[in-house]
Amino acid sequence: MNSSENDHAGVVAPPPLIYAAGLGVGLTLHWLAPIGFLPRTIARPLGWLLIGLAAVPGLSAPATLLRSQTALLPHHSTTTIVSNGAFKYSRNPIYLAFTLLYAGIAGVVNSLWTALLLPLVLVVMQRGVIEREERYLERKFGAEYTQYKARVRRWI
Repeated sequence: MNSSENDHAGVVAPPPLIYAAGLGVGLTLHWLAPIGFLPRTIARPLGWLLIGLAAVPGLSAPATLLRSQTALLPHHSTTTIVSNGAFKYSRNPIYLAFTLLYAGIAGVVNSLWTALLLPLVLVVMQRGVIEREERYLERKFGAEYTQYKARVRRWI
């Protein structure tokens, strides 16, 4: 595949926007009709723990991509398969970080609405982003990506 304007995954929307949309709808519903899902003594500490855990892949994975001089954003061309750092353990560590952050916010706020929307966000991510990225990377890198995919889990 050449480096033309079509050399990208063709995702449905930027991943941060997908997570932010679900979070925004969930928090709006919570503001209108608050429903908790855990006792506050559990929800807040669990939420903060998840937010803290999100920082690990959320900070290290983008730095790894930048050091590898490849695209951080899925609507740009990927120049190499990155398999070190967080990418040694997860093919999608940034999306894992977004998911942990989202779940952590749902916990801190103790919002059932927000928590219930997370599976929908993950379906949109799976179908509209991850599967498209995987097809793009297989077309572009062939066996190199297929071998990486066989070694490293999609999430964790």
